[in-house]
Amino acid sequence: MQSELSFYDGQLIAGVDEVGRGPLAGAVVAAAVILDPARPIAGLTDSKKLTEKKRNTLFDIIMEQSLAWAIGRAEVDEIDQLNILHASMLAMSRAVEQLTPQAEFALVDGNRCPALACPSRAIIKGDLTEPCISAASIIAKVTRDREMGELDKRYPGYGLAQHKGYPTKVHLTALQELGPSEIHRRSFGPVAALLG
Repeated sequence: MQSELSFYDGQLIAGVDEVGRGPLAGAVVAAAVILDPARPIAGLTDSKKLTEKKRNTLFDIIMEQSLAWAIGRAEVDEIDQLNILHASMLAMSRAVEQLTPQAEFALVDGNRCPALACPSRAIIKGDLTEPCISAASIIAKVTRDREMGELDKRYPGYGLAQHKGYPTKVHLTALQELGPSEIHRRSFGPVAALLG
């Protein structure tokens, strides 16, 4: 659906979203996307409402048809140093910084904006109403999910490919049996408890 906010008089509007606040393992990953108003993409919505197959299809279309896209991230040590909120803001600001061309305005999913070089506006549930934020949510989620699949090969036994690092029963049981790995967030309760 086309929102009245998506294009301000031809300005380059970036949608910004992040994924990975809740997991016990892995980075928080953000994406920024500037859609091309001349090439609208059908089917954009909150990435969590799409099947994995549909997300992957849209991921490729967004990569190909958008004016610009970029990934930003905050690693596990930064999450533990800063806290997850500040790490998420850092990841989003890094994504916007890497856009070429640069955004002239940013629409950010949620209730607060990171520090950016351009004006910005936070929109709660923006991934449902703003196509550019929907696109960013898809890019961020597919990127992080694929990374967790790769980390599952390097850190077997935790089931990372299935639960993506979230605190599922399988993950918590594996943590009890194997102990935390170097990609586990030591500042998060279940991991901190195991470390005493």
